[in-house]
Amino acid sequence: MKSFTRKVLVAALIAAPVASFAQSNQPVSREQVRAELAQVEKAGYNPRDGIHYPENIQAAEAKVTAQNATAQAGVSGYGGAANGTSRSGSESGMQ
Repeated sequence: MKSFTRKVLVAALIAAPVASFAQSNQPVSREQVRAELAQVEKAGYNPRDGIHYPENIQAAEAKVTAQNATAQAGVSGYGGAANGTSRSGSESGMQ
């Protein structure tokens, strides 16, 4: 019985951090929905074009995600490699 309890305890400890990364279930306000819709429409989505519905919304959402990622990269301090060179050590006189 102790080994079963120990296994359950270990499983609970391993699963606990996963629950902290779960998406929050906060309700979305009307303003947030309107802002997201305007952003997707600006990226090229037309809600009246029902013929190409899944492709259009997915492409527009991909554009918005890419734009948001680009904007975050400039603000976050993380980014691409800086241009330039570096050297380590000292040059020897031998050739």
